[in-house]
Amino acid sequence: MKLGKVVVCGVGLIGGSFALALKAAGVVTEVVGMGRTQAALVEAQQRGAIDTIAHDWADALAGADLVFLAVPVGQVASVLASMAPCLSSTTVITDGGSTKADVVTAARQALGARCVQFVPGHPIAGAEKSGVAAATADLFHQKRVVLTPLAENAEEHITLVTRVWRACGAEVSRLDAEDHDRIFAAVSHLPHFLAFVLVHEFAQRADSDQLFGFAAGGFRDFTRIASSHPEMWRDICLANRSALLTELDAYMVELMRARVLLAGADAEGLQAMFDTARTRRDAWLDSLTPPGE
Repeated sequence: MKLGKVVVCGVGLIGGSFALALKAAGVVTEVVGMGRTQAALVEAQQRGAIDTIAHDWADALAGADLVFLAVPVGQVASVLASMAPCLSSTTVITDGGSTKADVVTAARQALGARCVQFVPGHPIAGAEKSGVAAATADLFHQKRVVLTPLAENAEEHITLVTRVWRACGAEVSRLDAEDHDRIFAAVSHLPHFLAFVLVHEFAQRADSDQLFGFAAGGFRDFTRIASSHPEMWRDICLANRSALLTELDAYMVELMRARVLLAGADAEGLQAMFDTARTRRDAWLDSLTPPGE
């Protein structure tokens, strides 16, 4: 596979890593950057993530084989609407948003019949740091990318996006958009939400400095993802709020169950809960390790 021109809109951690991965794999001739801030685009160019900077969609999309949208999900609708008038029938679009049902709706509204060219995706990779300075060519290596194709997508477009992600070192899966949002509300959006809320609660206390002064490894590990991009996670939480609220309610029920055990000094009950949690987590971690490693 060899792509000519690839446009990356949003050259932060995900967009920058996508560009670097394609370049490292030798499957792209030119990567063009688009974005909100000139400084970020210049930095991406200096770091070798992009080759050129486009200042409008007409310039960016001329002769483009693929467009990757790596912007907060709250911006997808406006970005698609801006690019639609300049989009040719030969350009395939995909994205890296952490929610999918809202993105699919935005694509259908903004692109109309051209939504057949849009293959929604979600790379399950990232870091707590943002910006192109954190981008790496191997970010997606042995990570999962979920595609949530539209019913109207041509199989050749889905295959192209699949091959692009595999060139980045990723394993590609498919899900329905609604199933995707339900699953990731539980395993991704809820943990991020809880980490942000816990750190915020500590930050509001009068003895905040003392608390953070004594915090160590456990607190650091639990709250690592609270260093993630606030705007991005605001948009994700709002876009998937229905599924996230369902997961939050379930968590609050379990938290209250744990509180009852603690208040009643129920040692056996607490240990049983902790044992179950550790056993299941260890089994999950073992499943992530390839045989022989």
